[in-house]
Amino acid sequence: MEQIALDIKGIPSKILANKDFLTIGELTSLEIRSLLQKAIELKTLHKEGRGQPLLKGKILGMIFEKSSTRTRVSFEAGMLQLGGQALFLSSKDIQLGRGETIHDTAKVLSRYVDGLMIRTFGHGMIEEFAEHASVPVINGLTDLHHPAQVLADLLTIYEKKGRLKGLKLCYIGDGNNNMCHSLMEGAVKMGMHISVAFPKGYEPNRGIAERVLLAAKKAKITAELTSDPITAIKNADVVVTDVWTSMGFERENEQRLVDFEGFQVNNELCKYANKDFIFLHCLPAHRGEEVAGEVIDGSHSVVFDEAENRLHAQKAILADLLG
Repeated sequence: MEQIALDIKGIPSKILANKDFLTIGELTSLEIRSLLQKAIELKTLHKEGRGQPLLKGKILGMIFEKSSTRTRVSFEAGMLQLGGQALFLSSKDIQLGRGETIHDTAKVLSRYVDGLMIRTFGHGMIEEFAEHASVPVINGLTDLHHPAQVLADLLTIYEKKGRLKGLKLCYIGDGNNNMCHSLMEGAVKMGMHISVAFPKGYEPNRGIAERVLLAAKKAKITAELTSDPITAIKNADVVVTDVWTSMGFERENEQRLVDFEGFQVNNELCKYANKDFIFLHCLPAHRGEEVAGEVIDGSHSVVFDEAENRLHAQKAILADLLG
């Protein structure tokens, strides 16, 4: 594997130690670049068959209130590859699911494990957990943010394009979505232009949008929120979408299929993107809904490289926080 490097001379190797990883927006661009560089290095060593037992003897507790494929397997495999172990803790199997307080659960688990990864619904739950835990807490996903996925996305974009700064990232779909929020934060932090297209009534979280737009203005980066997908995708280097109906909103599925008409990422829409655009999707995907098979299974799609990079990006987070 060809070694690629970011311009991060002088960055300490452990700059997230004793912190939490809850949102991309809370990180500095320096911290994000450091994590990306660490992910590149760990991926290179993994491909060369050179193990790095950086977390020997360490244990990660993984609390799941939402089911997952990529999050569970990538975090668990990542811990094993780094020499540690991971414990799967379904909310149905621990006292948290029977009414024990977050406060008590966080304090007790902190006595047993070296870090906690949580995949849940409300973002307030993970913030409260981090407040009372004495070990690092990692956001595996909430309804508001998906920072671990977006770190993998940034890694994938960098691998495919050789840079982040100056690229245009376009997200089309549900604006009030954890992927949209974290992509907006991450793109602007890394000097990328961002455009988001969504149907009326599905706007991004106002607080997040205001912070991103302000940060983009200060950095002289283009940030655009629109209900016109053609306007959003013009000259895009990276095109991203996500499911129209996220977990927890299944009752709205039929209405959403109507509301999102015209927002499918297909070949006709992608004609307006740059010719060498890449397509990202965090998966699972619903072909024929948010994306056409011709795009997700086409030559511009890098979704499986993106999925693999969940492993390497999360190993970087784990090594930094728990090492």
